[in-house]
Amino acid sequence: MTIETIKNIIHEGQEALSGMKLYMRPCSYEEAGRYVLVGVRQAGKSYMLYQRAMTMLSEGYELRDIVFVNFDDERLIGLKAEDLDMILQAHSSMSDRDPVLFLDEVQNVPGWEHFARRLANLKYKLYITGSNARMLSRDIATTLGGRFIDVVVYPYSFKEYLGARAVQMEEDSWQYGKKRDEIRRIFSDYFLWGGFPELLLFSNKRQWLNSLYDKILLGDIILRNNIRASLPVRLTMKRIAENLKQPTSYNRISNIIKSTGLNTSPSTVIDYVNYAKDAFILFTLDNFASKFSERESVKKHYFVDNGILNIFLSGDGTFLLENLCAIHLRRRYERGVYYYNKNVEVDFYVPEEGLAVQSSYSVDDEITFSREVNALKKLDSAVNLSRMLIITYEDEQTISLPGGKQIEVLPAWKWLLLS
Repeated sequence: MTIETIKNIIHEGQEALSGMKLYMRPCSYEEAGRYVLVGVRQAGKSYMLYQRAMTMLSEGYELRDIVFVNFDDERLIGLKAEDLDMILQAHSSMSDRDPVLFLDEVQNVPGWEHFARRLANLKYKLYITGSNARMLSRDIATTLGGRFIDVVVYPYSFKEYLGARAVQMEEDSWQYGKKRDEIRRIFSDYFLWGGFPELLLFSNKRQWLNSLYDKILLGDIILRNNIRASLPVRLTMKRIAENLKQPTSYNRISNIIKSTGLNTSPSTVIDYVNYAKDAFILFTLDNFASKFSERESVKKHYFVDNGILNIFLSGDGTFLLENLCAIHLRRRYERGVYYYNKNVEVDFYVPEEGLAVQSSYSVDDEITFSREVNALKKLDSAVNLSRMLIITYEDEQTISLPGGKQIEVLPAWKWLLLS
């Protein structure tokens, strides 16, 4: 590795920025902040770095100030932490100004956090991305010493998806007439195939998603964690998808895998799930009403994007709807989302907001309607809810309750745009 190679990489990054046109995703940054952006592959982390760089250029920074280095570049294979200082040396030979540093997929360089801490101590502006939750591990957080703000980047929200497809949302007109019909048609694509930004460029969406899933499974889970056999991991992910609507114990998943002739223990299944969470392909919710020991052994599991879930299920609407609700709530309330299961089962509970949400593809039939409404009423009597929602695919109504409270029945497309 030479400084001349680093200079070429910096120059190429600056050239790419000078001709780039972007759809601007919503995101806010503190001027004095330094950021670590993490998330699943292809969620748009690099895009968010480019977007931040473009915003800074519009605010008066110069192109020569920007240093954008992608550590997936094959020219940087084998780079060591002690070599990272060449980035500063290369830039100083190109400019007498302090750089703004954008380090993409920096986790490819073991020990990167020590370099990042030094840059922070020297008051450099610094933005980092990675596809691995271990970037936020306790050891690295201790090294960085609270000098960075963590941001999880998800695939497109439905609002972002509409924006990327150039759908104009003037005031409230989107709730009515032809605009409403257009949004509902687009929602059906988003519902089935999710919001990975690059997926918009492909017509064979299932093929693209299968390819992405294999890259995540093999690169971010199996190879990264030195797993010798891929089949138990694949079966674990499949069983999680097939049991998505139900709290699932790791013992049960282990027993299901054992029934195929593979010797897998509950502790191994826990490892697989944690690796999948590290790769940001899965997240879990705890039962708010459980004791701590039960929370750790029985959880509900969701996929970070409906498209990934759909490759397991081939369009099962009830699973996709609940997964979509989970994603939306997780994005909005981060780790403050639970399910509730004690004398009553409710899909999602956000205690700090007094919010309870049921996911039901349709409430047309009387049995389903009564089940969903009664569950919310029972939870309300136990915890005094501020808001109760039933999210459907297309049903909409308001249910008035004694005492002045209401249950809102909303179609998912509208809920995603209103909240």
